[in-house]
Amino acid sequence: MKRRDLAAAALASTIGGSLRAQGQAAAPQVQLGGVMGSKAMLVVNGQPQMMLVGESRGGIRLVSLQGDQAQVEYGGRVQTLRVGASPVAVGGAPAGGNRGREIVLVAGPGGHFITGGSINGQAVSFLVDTGATTIALSQAEAARIGLDLSNGRRGLTSTANGVVPVIGVTLSSVRVGEVEVINVPAAVIPASMPHVLLGNSFLTRFNMRRENDVMRLERR
Repeated sequence: MKRRDLAAAALASTIGGSLRAQGQAAAPQVQLGGVMGSKAMLVVNGQPQMMLVGESRGGIRLVSLQGDQAQVEYGGRVQTLRVGASPVAVGGAPAGGNRGREIVLVAGPGGHFITGGSINGQAVSFLVDTGATTIALSQAEAARIGLDLSNGRRGLTSTANGVVPVIGVTLSSVRVGEVEVINVPAAVIPASMPHVLLGNSFLTRFNMRRENDVMRLERR
């Protein structure tokens, strides 16, 4: 082979290797921000977008949607996503550096941030409430998840409906996505509540940033 051909082959090999490396580095980071009826709110590389099952954008196809889980396909590989979990390199592991440290939430209807999570290992639905001093949950929800109130601190608190009795407890574990916080103060109240309020006893453990409809909570 002539010297000129050898140089061209070497250059082609270098470019090809560079492009392959770029292709690997460009694997999209995808998160399931929420589910709204038959649509999923996917956050792709930090950019939220609504998709229907079967729809494809940027090479990412929404394969299925059930409950708080979705399956997406990219490059022939299928990945399962869950609401509230950290961003995932499609076909790979959770985004490097974010595992256990960052929560990314996307606002739903009405601008509220609602996400799945768990208290003491029991699944719950959280509503972010920056005006709540602590995590707050109803007595019915406390009973459902098996929370022991026998040693709780009893008192009174003011709400929109007036002064109500409250039981102060400490939650052994509060988890949202890949992030877990232990020994979190909470209040159990008699009022009926559709969600557990994710208040400042949890939120102050994080640095909070909001960019339009995306909220990022990073461990301090």
